[in-house]
Amino acid sequence: MSTGMHFWDIEVWTFIIEFAVLLGGMVFANMLRRKIKIFRDSLIPSSVVGGFLVLAVSSALKTIDVQVFQVFTLEILTYHGLGLAFVALALKTEDRIKSKKANKDVFNTGITVVSTYLIHGVVGLGITLGLSYVLGNWAAGGMLLPMGLGQGPGQAYNWGNIYQTATDYPPFYGGVSFGLGIAAMGFVASGIGGVIYLNIMKARGRIKTAQFDPDVASEDTVELITRKDEIGMTESLDKMTVQIGLVVLTYIAAFMLMYTVSLGLNHLGGMASGTIMPIIWGFNFLIGTLCAILLKIVLGYCRKKKIVNREYRNNFMLNRIAGFMFDLMVVASIAAIDLSAFSERSFWVPLLLLCVGGALATYFYIKIVSRRIFPEYKDESFLALYGMLTGTVSTGIILLREVDPTFKTPAAKNLVYQQLWAIVFGFPMLLLMGIAPRSMRMTWLSLIAMIVLLAAMILLLFRNYIFKRKKA
Repeated sequence: MSTGMHFWDIEVWTFIIEFAVLLGGMVFANMLRRKIKIFRDSLIPSSVVGGFLVLAVSSALKTIDVQVFQVFTLEILTYHGLGLAFVALALKTEDRIKSKKANKDVFNTGITVVSTYLIHGVVGLGITLGLSYVLGNWAAGGMLLPMGLGQGPGQAYNWGNIYQTATDYPPFYGGVSFGLGIAAMGFVASGIGGVIYLNIMKARGRIKTAQFDPDVASEDTVELITRKDEIGMTESLDKMTVQIGLVVLTYIAAFMLMYTVSLGLNHLGGMASGTIMPIIWGFNFLIGTLCAILLKIVLGYCRKKKIVNREYRNNFMLNRIAGFMFDLMVVASIAAIDLSAFSERSFWVPLLLLCVGGALATYFYIKIVSRRIFPEYKDESFLALYGMLTGTVSTGIILLREVDPTFKTPAAKNLVYQQLWAIVFGFPMLLLMGIAPRSMRMTWLSLIAMIVLLAAMILLLFRNYIFKRKKA
């Protein structure tokens, strides 16, 4: 090799070894879930169980000076895994919702998601602000609760890293592990809360037994592998290669867009380069989603004008790409947690209170919303929303399948189509993520602003109850 390295040098194999350990952890965890009842009944995804297994093994080996992973590798996989997964999901072909009732439910789901993020923010910031006067912890650390609990490990890492490497305000040392710790505990809370709710349903006679094993697909849940107007499965270029190419090229387009904007922000300096630029790079998944939407528009135009006569995208394979990237992101993010940070009381006390407070607030709020806003399928809505808002979309789907294995209710579609409304109404909170840590005064103002936004979202969500029209 021109660099002086040989194929048998360990540096050549380091990344492959790390990659194999992560995949091996997930496969072994999946075997445990199939064989051990307590794991199967917990409803915690195999990627989460695998992440904790890999974390335990790597932490044990550290005590004898054996380094299994480079932290950089795990963080990069977490960061890019989120962006690539969202691009793959955004590229899927989807039928428009035409029902007025369905559109209303999607809108309400988006408002529910944003209002829950705000509850996370209010609870989290209230806890860390109060504790900062006693323990001296980072006052704005509670802002990581909506990212870790509501958005999942990808965003927990992104914002934890932004806070940890801040240059224009006091940095949050251990911010990455703090955010990833919240995300990891969120998955546990999702499984515990989901099992509790299912047992309550069972006791009340609404379900007899669990109807779906998330590791075994039924005929009704098998996806359509291909459509008539799509490119062939195997031609001069394999169909899977085309899907991966579309995803990666779209993600690179997002990179180029972010890089171009960053050049302008660097030129401006000040808050533009110190606060806004990290926010832009932290939302790589959102920029990637926008680029994917633009590509869908271009491809749709090309088909309409007969420039191309076949559909290049395949939903089945794009789902598999997204699922793989989400699983890889989850296992890598949990394995990246630095357990040494937990030795500090100012670290683990706020973390514990945030996770317990956030999970309880989510459970009872979603329970109220599901009963009032989605009465026709309240149980399905609760399990889908609670699972997503304490873990990821896949966690919500796992819980939902326990009572709705064939997706007969709109609960699953609501999770998919609500994203646009969540982005629109959640944008002010994204700005507060960058503003809150700048000073103690800004932290208090951010808390007040989130309370006001939460009141507005609740008013909008329960508008039919609050502003009830008079009967003719």
